[in-house]
Amino acid sequence: MSTSIPILRALISVSDKAGLEPLARALHERGVEILSTGGTARTLRDSGLPVTDVSDHTGFPEIMDGRVKTLHPTIHGGLLGVRNDPDHARAMETHDIVPIDLLIVTLYPFAQTVAKGADFETCIENIDIGGPAMIRSAAKNHAFVTVLTDPSDYDSLMSEIETHGGTDLAFRRRMAAKAFAHTALYDSMISNWFAGQIDRSAFPDRLSFGGVLKETLRYGENPHQAAALYLDPAAPRPGAATARQIQGKEISYNNIGDTDAAFELVAEFDEPSVAIIKHANPCGVAVAETTLEAYEKALRCDPVSAFGGIVALNRTLDAPTAQAIIKRLCEVVIAPAIAPEALDILKTKPNIRVLETGALPDRSAARRIVAPVAGGFLIQDADTARVLATDLKVVTKRAPTPQEIRDMIFGFTVVKHVKSNAIVYARGGASVGIGAGQMSRVDAALIAARKAQDAAREAGETTPLSAGSIVASDAFFPFPDGLIAAHEAGATAAIQPGGSKKDPDVIATADERGMAMVFTGLRHFQH
Repeated sequence: MSTSIPILRALISVSDKAGLEPLARALHERGVEILSTGGTARTLRDSGLPVTDVSDHTGFPEIMDGRVKTLHPTIHGGLLGVRNDPDHARAMETHDIVPIDLLIVTLYPFAQTVAKGADFETCIENIDIGGPAMIRSAAKNHAFVTVLTDPSDYDSLMSEIETHGGTDLAFRRRMAAKAFAHTALYDSMISNWFAGQIDRSAFPDRLSFGGVLKETLRYGENPHQAAALYLDPAAPRPGAATARQIQGKEISYNNIGDTDAAFELVAEFDEPSVAIIKHANPCGVAVAETTLEAYEKALRCDPVSAFGGIVALNRTLDAPTAQAIIKRLCEVVIAPAIAPEALDILKTKPNIRVLETGALPDRSAARRIVAPVAGGFLIQDADTARVLATDLKVVTKRAPTPQEIRDMIFGFTVVKHVKSNAIVYARGGASVGIGAGQMSRVDAALIAARKAQDAAREAGETTPLSAGSIVASDAFFPFPDGLIAAHEAGATAAIQPGGSKKDPDVIATADERGMAMVFTGLRHFQH
């Protein structure tokens, strides 16, 4: 049996009308009979194309406001009938069921409806029933039926017909696989949304999730690993994955991860902010009155590590800041907007990847994070918690000064985005020393202090940048040694969650050294 199947009859029912008219016209010119429903049929008739309504084809009217129109044996028999099975052929002849060779369906825009903030009833009405049923029928019977669920495949369909006089089995299998993935993603979005409507804090007994391929990447973390970027259509969020790349080399797997971390960090601040990230950890972070000042303060923290890093801004990238950025090797720049004059400057360094997001991510938006483990997944709520000055509990004899409090809030916000164990020294709205990802907290404090000394030497100064700083710790100090290291680095105050059995000893150590210390009661581990 030839694997090529001619297209004699097509059923078209699409919510997305992109490319519909030229496709339908091309099919009509090849003598294909077109069946259709509702708005699709009206669109085609308005284009001057002959269409048979599904209700005329089935002899049964659309009922219940269009909820029931394609759920009919004449439709599903035409899609599911195995053409070379004598029993199927007899059933089709007995019940006047004619074959449907091509099904083109795009589903009700459920995800878009949810994203617009529609009420519960409107979202429910945008759950497609007939569409997925037809898609699954056609995909199951792909030996005889071609199914399309994506307008981007229309040209491939017509090319296939021109080449083979119909569709080849290999093409039908590809389209069937895509169709099943499409309905699986659609059902996943619905099930997760529905679970959230019942109890947003609950974890459902069964969880599914999926994505839409945006691009295949050159490789993963290392050149021997394959990788790709998928987007979640149910949860669009401004960031590295959804940004528009204006210029630069192809973005890599590691670039995306680092850029996402950088952009989420600067979104934490209301003031103009810049973060420089390397291997998912901040090299420097700062807030200031201008992005240029913020960049210069952030760079000062660790200019050596910043080489070849990621630069993220929470404001429009302007020309002066762009001019400063291009003075050293930079992999990616990401901002909500890029001023035209800034882009002209960046074009002088064509390898820099420039990403424009159009907006900042909502730092308080509830969302969940998924991490794979052998045999399953770990899922948790994103860490959206924030500490305000009114949340701080002073535990030392000396209370922090207003400036120390401002730096404490800043430092504790930054340390939330540093891999644990994490220590951040901050002064004047800027990080001045960062210790990340250490097995002991005292080592993190010592590394951050060394970074502050190195940065001072780089600037030709003798006093470490950490002199007069505050120290922020993502979790409690289990022993006084970490706090002692911070004091020796020049920290005058400390912010930490508290909760250690050794809290009294740590507090006494702070008092002995005249340090102010506050507890937050909030931990910011990030593994």
